[in-house]
Amino acid sequence: MKITKIGIVGVGDISGIYLENITNLFQELTVIGVCDLVREKAERAVEKYHIPKLYEDMYELFADPEVDLVLNLTRPYEHFGVSSEALKAGKPVYSEKPLAATLEEGKELVRLAEEKGLFLGGAPDTFLGAGIQTCRKLIDDGFIGEPVGAAAFMICRGHESWHPDPAFYYQHGGGPMMDMGPYYLTALINLLGGIKTVSGMTKASFPTRTITSEPLKGTVVDVEVPTYVTGLMQFESGAIGTIFTTFDVHYDTQARLEVYGSKGTLIVPDPNCFGGPIKLLRPEQGSYREMPLTFPYAENSRALGLADAAKAIATGRTPRASYRQTYHVLEVMESFQKSSEEGRFIEIQSKFTRQAPMRDDLLKGILD
Repeated sequence: MKITKIGIVGVGDISGIYLENITNLFQELTVIGVCDLVREKAERAVEKYHIPKLYEDMYELFADPEVDLVLNLTRPYEHFGVSSEALKAGKPVYSEKPLAATLEEGKELVRLAEEKGLFLGGAPDTFLGAGIQTCRKLIDDGFIGEPVGAAAFMICRGHESWHPDPAFYYQHGGGPMMDMGPYYLTALINLLGGIKTVSGMTKASFPTRTITSEPLKGTVVDVEVPTYVTGLMQFESGAIGTIFTTFDVHYDTQARLEVYGSKGTLIVPDPNCFGGPIKLLRPEQGSYREMPLTFPYAENSRALGLADAAKAIATGRTPRASYRQTYHVLEVMESFQKSSEEGRFIEIQSKFTRQAPMRDDLLKGILD
């Protein structure tokens, strides 16, 4: 069994669950070393997870021949800088979402990866979990008939009341669509296929946001990105979808994702999670019925996509979370804003093809 050695750039809030799962769940991965601009964060990770190496900077990490795959856990506006330098150094890259802060940055990353023949891909990997994979099988097996549409909603009042350092959510590369849209869009294209055309309307409802959480309570943040984003999508299949993401609205729930078919309706779990309840409505039943999860990884399994990529690289198959997916999602997200600015429908240039579904007959922590 080949063990893929991971080098991590960025040891912020999201790194904890990655480190837990790489250490305790995914048997074909190990963390060889970490680095962070705040050295104390990297030092704590090294001590807690018994990581062999602490690099002075990302360039030292990229130069280490023991690093098989770079995990980029930096903030969205930093993704391009880190991923591009890793690719230039000859390292394959798995990045947190989004692929990049702009489509132009995404294009350059794809160019570099293809030029050097390296893997490039990344989060979200929640679509590989029990919830979305079970929904995919239900749809593929005809439980709702022919899919005709979908609706996705992520509604909240922003992160400044609870996040310890929320400013980046309102800066370049942030906003509700770039932050949460990848979960919903990745789930939708894995359920319904690629997106052909989009339109959108966006705005920033409030010019500033005041942080009310510690330790930055009272800090005023300038809003640089749209915080109220609505979009329409026509899928290659002909199905029509809507998506709404916002940081501007008081609401008692966050997520809603539904897929409509000729013979029924499917309530899909929160795409920010790996499991969650699935409800199916068929007219002959008259009410929603909860469906059992039929795939593994219902718990928080972040790093599942990383493990899949590592195994795919080792065996020569196509990774399920490659740049062909993350770039398609990035193009769709940016096109909502472009449509809003230009007042027209936008044709999506990239094409997306679903990869093989997950298998349900393997040992936990081992990928196919």
